[in-house]
Amino acid sequence: MKDVERKRLFLRVGDEVSHNGHQQWGIGVVVEIMTSTVPGGTCLARIRFQDGQLRVFDNDMDSERCCCYFGVQRYWNPSHGVHVLRSKLFLKG
Repeated sequence: MKDVERKRLFLRVGDEVSHNGHQQWGIGVVVEIMTSTVPGGTCLARIRFQDGQLRVFDNDMDSERCCCYFGVQRYWNPSHGVHVLRSKLFLKG
């Protein structure tokens, strides 16, 4: 049996992030991680931002296109972003 190629992921589901180049997006929460099982395949992270948009980024730290090199940073005030997103997007009423 072949060894499965392990990816080094930058983000995990539930991580809160911001984007250095797009502060107007607000805080984002990682809602889904997609990791290819095909050798050489991509790893993607879907992030829902406060502006209501769902954006997809490369999540493989071994890739030169990883979002960590293009302005996505973990937000280090846990739960603040989650509370904001829940109140703004998920619990409208």
